[in-house]
Amino acid sequence: MIGGILERYVYLVALIGFILFYGLEHLAQRGISRETATINTWVFWVHIGSFGAYNALIGYLLVHRDVQRPVVLVLFAGAMGLHFLVTDHGLHKHFQELYHDVGRWLLSTAVLVGWAIGQMVPVSETQLRILFALLAGGVILNVMKEELPEHYDNRFKPFLAGATGYTLLLLSI
Repeated sequence: MIGGILERYVYLVALIGFILFYGLEHLAQRGISRETATINTWVFWVHIGSFGAYNALIGYLLVHRDVQRPVVLVLFAGAMGLHFLVTDHGLHKHFQELYHDVGRWLLSTAVLVGWAIGQMVPVSETQLRILFALLAGGVILNVMKEELPEHYDNRFKPFLAGATGYTLLLLSI
């Protein structure tokens, strides 16, 4: 019953993913001291834990694609790879050596763990759609947080051109 409801209202699941990842980000940001701009170690682990789950989900979904054509897999992997680069840059900027020494290795491993689980654990089509919608919510949050420029650097025309180009690419597949 609930799967049918979620399947029909996949945007609600994407919103839940957005809220979930935003809540984790909010929790982590509360641990940053405003006076000294220092970051508590637990903030690092909240970020690594949430991004670890996010990366594992991406690895899992690499195995379970709706469309199994190689071009679709390459485009998904390429888009996620570029997304990982931007996320990596943001995490490195915030956590510096701790991320360089520990975090990046854990997040890289999380993708492989997700892929391995995907090889062993099948899901129904409804569950797959739910997982993709949760991922979409997380991607939207991370794009807004890391990939869009701050308001003072905002350049809407290049953003619109990129969004339009990507939409046309998706529609052509």
